[in-house]
Amino acid sequence: MGSVEKEIILEVPVEDVWAIIGDFAAGPIRMAPGFVTDSTLDGPDLRIVTFENGTVLHERFIALDETQRRMVFSIVGGSVTPAHDNSSMQVFPHADGSRFVWIHDTLPHELADAFGASMEHGLSVFKQSVERAVTAEP
Repeated sequence: MGSVEKEIILEVPVEDVWAIIGDFAAGPIRMAPGFVTDSTLDGPDLRIVTFENGTVLHERFIALDETQRRMVFSIVGGSVTPAHDNSSMQVFPHADGSRFVWIHDTLPHELADAFGASMEHGLSVFKQSVERAVTAEP
């Protein structure tokens, strides 16, 4: 199984980061505006996420843990159809900001490189947009 783990430090309060990643319906577009162009629900536990390059992912909600600030989901269809897929996003307090951890496990393992590159780009957009939004607040 291919496994990718990405981590970033954000100069944003943990509650603000959790409000974004814990939002299953709109979280992807709030997290990476421009990189993600659409995120809509297709039933209570399925979202369709569209990316700027035309990739469309159907993602199933698996679990949400408010206490641990952790959300789990799985790609179940769309432009990419892994045999197995599981992703978790979790945010932790870190100094005056947050530490964000994203783990993505997938089969076939050859998908891990492409997912890793996409995650890296998405996290770069996330860091820029969320930190810019916090510094713009009055």
